[in-house]
Amino acid sequence: QVQVVESGGGLVQAGGSLRLSCVASGDIICISDMGWYRQAPGKERELVATTDGSGYLAGSVKGRFTISTDNAKNTMYLQMDSLKPEDTAVYYCYATWSKPCIDAPHAFWGQGTQVTVSS
Repeated sequence: QVQVVESGGGLVQAGGSLRLSCVASGDIICISDMGWYRQAPGKERELVATTDGSGYLAGSVKGRFTISTDNAKNTMYLQMDSLKPEDTAVYYCYATWSKPCIDAPHAFWGQGTQVTVSS
């Protein structure tokens, strides 16, 4: 089992920055990748960024958001710069648990952290 806990959300003015953190604990040896989703009110959950080697960043955040990891701290970060009101959402961290701990990949989710960008 894996636990992931996000932190770093808050209220910021447009143009400002925030850094989200996601700490993984438990059987982290089987984590194959981690990433961030977000969900705005009335909208579907959207993949923002992932560490799966593809370098994926949602088009709406390219050039503004950066994903990184600190393996020594079992922590993933999402640096968010030049924030816009449309970035307002609950941001969720996930960790994918894979072989050899489990045959079929399984995602563990955090509780989410609210990011609100005022205009």
